[in-house]
Formats: sequence, C-alpha cells, structure tokens
Amino acid sequence: MKLLVKTPSGQDAFKTRSSLLSVRQRSAFLMFDGVKSVDQVLAATSGLGITMGDIDYFCQQGFLMPVSAAKGHAPQGAPVSLVEAGSGGKSALAQGTSARTPQERYSMAMPLATKATASLGLRGFMLNLAVESAAGLDDLMVLFPKIQSAVGREACADLERALKG
Repeated sequence: MKLLVKTPSGQDAFKTRSSLLSVRQRSAFLMFDGVKSVDQVLAATSGLGITMGDIDYFCQQGFLMPVSAAKGHAPQGAPVSLVEAGSGGKSALAQGTSARTPQERYSMAMPLATKATASLGLRGFMLNLAVESAAGLDDLMVLFPKIQSAVGREACADLERALKG
C-alpha cells in the first residue's frame, strides 16, 4: 500500500492555482493526505478520469512524495518533549524555544493537520481545504484553533507539539 503526501512545492502550486495542475488534477491532489493509499485515491477519482499517469506526474513535478520520505525530512534527534541538556530541567516547549526550523515544523505538522481535518468528513470539508491550502507554518498556526475546536484537544495533541516544535 503506497501512501503519498503533499510537498511544500505541491501545496504552493495548489494554493496559487498553478497551471501545472488541471481542475480535475486539483481534485485528486487534495486527497493525498498520507492516510489514503494511491489505490484508494484512484478509486475515488476514477469518475474524474484520474489515472496512475496523473499521480506519476505529481511525483515528477515534486508535488507529492512518499510518506516515508516526508518522515525523513524531520530532524534527527530527541523529541521536543524530552528535557534538553543544560536547560535546568525545562523542555524546549516550556522555554518557548524550538530546536526545529519553521520548515521542519511545517513538514511535521502538515500531515497531522490533514489527517485531523480529513477525519471530519463532509462537515469539515472547508476546514480541510483551508489546511490543504496552508503554504507554511504561519498558515497552520492560524488554523490550529479551528482544528482544535473541530476535533478536540486530545486529537490535536501531536499537532500542537509539531507546531510548537
């Protein structure tokens, strides 16, 4: 089962309505959330005429990447919840600082935000579109309270950690 997730350049192409994505391709592109398999997306978009060729095109353009590769973009090292050496027993979150760059935090948070909003089904469709259009960490930070309100605090715990990073 192959899982693909949107890349930052794919998000940007979607958000700017790039001519590199046709209307039918945009509909399929939205579905790549790192949870649905390629086969599931193909089945759901067969009525639009989406084929494996379209998905190959997304990958060739750098708009999609395997989930395993996206995880590889996360920084190496300890999770943020661990106590940092020399911090006097305070974690990075408690100090309000982050060991991760905004791009690393975005890369970690985007699949979590997409998964959370995708779980809402039709009632969360507009919120899911807003998340899918988020081009960076700041956009996700603005959407976080809405996501948290929609899915609940517990369901957003990992997302919050990724955003605060």
